[in-house]
Amino acid sequence: MKRKSMFLFYFSITLAILSSALYHFSAKSAPAGINFSMSLLVTYAVAFGITLLTIFFFPAEEGIGAELKKLNWSSFLMALAIVGIEFGFLLVYSSGWNLGIAAILTNAVASLLLVPVAIFVFKDKLSLINIAGIFVCLVGLVMLNWKR
Repeated sequence: MKRKSMFLFYFSITLAILSSALYHFSAKSAPAGINFSMSLLVTYAVAFGITLLTIFFFPAEEGIGAELKKLNWSSFLMALAIVGIEFGFLLVYSSGWNLGIAAILTNAVASLLLVPVAIFVFKDKLSLINIAGIFVCLVGLVMLNWKR
């Protein structure tokens, strides 16, 4: 891999991991009794501002209009998913779920749900080691939810 693509390879996953950890920490730290709708309105307003700033780093080379024309249904579906994730985790943590368990459980189950999508829609291939990893993930889910 070229140096620039190696940087992007590692930077992107590091950003995703650290942002996910920060997300779960902040969601678990939301004040008790908060109105989730108001909390998300403020969250999205700040996120909108931050996203606007990223235009300086990732400019719309062909213009904003041309970039908007490239969009498809996936942006709208992602918006629906993001709101569902936000409300879901605010409810999960306010109802008393353990921070580590809830984050791992939801990510593992979501990943398992995506395996058939990856295979049938995106034509991804699974190796035997991938299948073994899925099995280990399933065993881990059982262990996470094991009542002592």
